[in-house]
Amino acid sequence: MLETSARLLRLLSLLQTAREWPGAELAERLGVSGRTVRNDIDRLRELGYPVDATRGPAGGYRLVAGTAMPPLLLDDEEAVAVTIALRTVAQGALSGTEETSLRALAKLEQVLPARLRRRVRTLQTYTVPVPPDRPQPALDADVLTTLTAACRDREVLRFDYRDHRGAATRRTAEPHRVVNWGRRWYLVAWDVARDDWRTFRVDRIEPRTPTGPRFTPRTLPNDGDVAAYVARNVSAAAWRHRARVRVHAPAEAVAERINPAVGVVEAVDESTCVLDTGADSLETLGVHLGMLGYDFDVTGPPELLGHLRELAARYGRSTP
Repeated sequence: MLETSARLLRLLSLLQTAREWPGAELAERLGVSGRTVRNDIDRLRELGYPVDATRGPAGGYRLVAGTAMPPLLLDDEEAVAVTIALRTVAQGALSGTEETSLRALAKLEQVLPARLRRRVRTLQTYTVPVPPDRPQPALDADVLTTLTAACRDREVLRFDYRDHRGAATRRTAEPHRVVNWGRRWYLVAWDVARDDWRTFRVDRIEPRTPTGPRFTPRTLPNDGDVAAYVARNVSAAAWRHRARVRVHAPAEAVAERINPAVGVVEAVDESTCVLDTGADSLETLGVHLGMLGYDFDVTGPPELLGHLRELAARYGRSTP
């Protein structure tokens, strides 16, 4: 009986992975016959686990969603990762889920083996997060769930939106992806009224329900690299100072040194490129240019030219 119970737990653990298992492969993994696998599948069904079976050479078994949440079987690394993630959320990383995260964390830590509990506590004791340099916006978990569900179901989304100046507008958009950047979340969507891609701060969105009709997915911007698209657009929108700088180096070499949040590199020829960059201060922009490691030409704006001349004079005075 103990062998059968242990085998059922192992079988359930395999079925919980995101794939369909051929019967022969399950039998090999468990070291039993195909008939035993079929009998064990029937036992799981009797216990309330919905297991779908498909016949034929390409057939197999797959655990599907049921009416209740089955117990999750985690290996050591998964258990540690989930525990750390729950601690992070419980500390306020996602507004509105702190209490729920604490309840889930208490259940998980209660059943962690001593060796894993020691690893988690060691990580907690000897890792210290640096507080953010500015208050972080609160994020409603229900809003995040609504947005990701609309992306999954390809349903038009209607929502009220506040821009960085606090002005309110009503938007209709086709949501495609939700991107996490640091402790902020952004929705990448096709704005129906503006007939173009837009990036929206999730903490400024107030969804209106129900969602609209289904839409046909579009080709994602930036060749599908939505993370770089968000980084570039969000940064550019916040820049107070911009500059187009001619860099005396191949575009590929400069692009390796430039994060998408810092600027966009455009090739001119094999040995020259243009960097479209910016920052919220002249000091930061000067630092970005100084870290290029290549010669460059700046023609404007005038305030940047003045700042770079001041830097050059200061550096000249600092060396004998």
